Amino acid sequence: MTELLRSYAGGHWYTAPDEGTSLHSAVDGSVVARISSTGLDTAHMVDYGRTVAGPALAQLTFHERAAALKALGAYLLERKDEFYALSSATGATTRDSAIDIDGGIGTLLSYASKARRELPNDTVYLDGAVEQLGKKGTFVGQHIYTSRRGVAVQINAFNFPVWGFLEKLAPAFIAGVPSIVKPASQTAYLTELVVRRIIESGLLPEGALQLVCGSVGSLLEHLSGQDSVAFTGSADTAAILRAHPTVVREGVHFTAEADSLNASILGTDVSVDSPEFTLFVKQLVTEMTAKAGQKCTAIRRALVPENLLDAVVEATTARLGKVAVGAPDAEGVTMGALAGLDQREEVRKSVRELATTSRIVFGDPDTVAVTGADAATGAFLSPILLRCDDRDAAEPHEIEAFGPVATVIGYRDTADAIELAARGKGSLVASVVTADTAIAREIVLGLAPYHGRVLVLDSVDARESTGHGSPLPVLVHGGPGRAGGGEELGGIRGVLHHMQRTAVQGTPAVLTAVGGSWVPGAERAHSQVHPFRKDLGELRIGDTIVGGPRQVTLADIAHFADFTGDTFYAHTDPEAAAANPLFGGIVAHGYLVVSLAAGLFVDPAPGPVLANFGVDNLRFLTPVKAEDSLTVTLTAKQISPRANAGYGEVRWDATVTNQNDEPVATYDVLTLVAKPEGETK
Repeated sequence: MTELLRSYAGGHWYTAPDEGTSLHSAVDGSVVARISSTGLDTAHMVDYGRTVAGPALAQLTFHERAAALKALGAYLLERKDEFYALSSATGATTRDSAIDIDGGIGTLLSYASKARRELPNDTVYLDGAVEQLGKKGTFVGQHIYTSRRGVAVQINAFNFPVWGFLEKLAPAFIAGVPSIVKPASQTAYLTELVVRRIIESGLLPEGALQLVCGSVGSLLEHLSGQDSVAFTGSADTAAILRAHPTVVREGVHFTAEADSLNASILGTDVSVDSPEFTLFVKQLVTEMTAKAGQKCTAIRRALVPENLLDAVVEATTARLGKVAVGAPDAEGVTMGALAGLDQREEVRKSVRELATTSRIVFGDPDTVAVTGADAATGAFLSPILLRCDDRDAAEPHEIEAFGPVATVIGYRDTADAIELAARGKGSLVASVVTADTAIAREIVLGLAPYHGRVLVLDSVDARESTGHGSPLPVLVHGGPGRAGGGEELGGIRGVLHHMQRTAVQGTPAVLTAVGGSWVPGAERAHSQVHPFRKDLGELRIGDTIVGGPRQVTLADIAHFADFTGDTFYAHTDPEAAAANPLFGGIVAHGYLVVSLAAGLFVDPAPGPVLANFGVDNLRFLTPVKAEDSLTVTLTAKQISPRANAGYGEVRWDATVTNQNDEPVATYDVLTLVAKPEGETK
């Protein structure tokens, strides 16, 4: 008997006691696996995530989580051939499998890199600047993000069995929140294989990833306000889950990413001979046929100027005529099967509804030539292109055929195109193909309220563009209205989605202790040892050096102007500078002030400070005139050791004041500082 897929719960693989339901190959209808979650203790899964995985993740810093995710990505890349082999049973071609498998693993690596670069080596993330709440600076406030003490339940769709769960797992893991993954049953066998390899790797803390193969059962009933649910699938199912009594009562964080009627708009500036015309048609066919059109981001509506309707239809049908449908491993095949026979019937039904107000100009929902497989047993469908000439027809803007189906619709002018796109009532993505930046701006701003992402495609970015239907880890994936009203990915935004933002009020000392970053007004530590002589093990937040005073002369200003070539009149022309209401005379260059300040705090001898790699938040506050005297106060603000390296990053608060104790410049100095000899953790 075919293997029964197992769930991974509470640190163990669980096999249901019944035979389960058969899962069939999309290519030939054979049974690939069976699935059941009968008897699965979902209450224990939630508790295990909270009490075992949660505390383990909470002990890891963002950087340590990132290192684990990077190692996992590399581990899975080494085993992707195994995943590709099983992926073909879902109907996916090699190209389709790359989108799903490589795309998913790439998302892990992207988040690992992003977290390492943009998050501190800590468990707390500071949001925004410190707010002074009292006149004397003894009462201040700041927003912080901390990990919620719950689980992230992730319910995924059938079309992306690998990317679908990895793109949710990555930000949740970086946020320190354990995941419970529930794949769609049709293709759960591929998800189960990848999860099995992840568990075998031992790279993630125990319980950080659990798996439900089969029905979620009572899982949602055990959630609370510390937990979250992320759903990908139909809008109808999203509505049911959103209204679940426990989700509503407990205030469970819920986000949905639903299928939508995404549009691609051909600009009015484009002619048949323009390269953008070819790009539009090529992109349309790609989005219709990649994953057999089973992408929530695929183009469903192609909006073109009325005078180009015939040309677009002709060019698109010509390109579609070259698409070969069949078994993914058959030579010459460029489009595989839908996920299953039931899915094919759903698409056929939707096509028949669309055809009530549009006419099919390419393909036949009931007949398709298949290479290397049997059209009767496999879930194959011809690409289908429809043309709608009825401007008042509602169907193209309301009915989605979740397969290789798109409708070409004519529009009168740019405003009309925007209005037609908006009839989709909220979409994940739209694309604009134009060489005119003014048209691009008008359409982007018109579409933005209704879309989560807008791609502008032209002959300049075409070679690097990832395409209309490709969500990217660094950009948000989601959309308003029909698209679900949620967001995923978006770089660090996706991490913060799983964390709680809290406003903390107190003294500067309290905020320094809580946030791990020195706040002005907190105690400074002065010692006989210059802070630049301390390695990362010796240095402490609040360690301070005061340098100066140093008088600025007219000769200094003139020399700096001559040496750098910065001869702006405020530094070189006494009469013009005197007429400037902001200066009233010759003033020092801002960068001269910063340079002089560096000379006041730098210790020149070789030592633990390895390099200065930047300056953040530089502001010039008070003009510095000749004969003014500068003093600089440099304080260790934040210390972030780098994992697996002999050094770490130190952020210093720099404040430069004049002889009247007025701040003339403030900024952060960024340095690399060595760890104690022999230490690399």
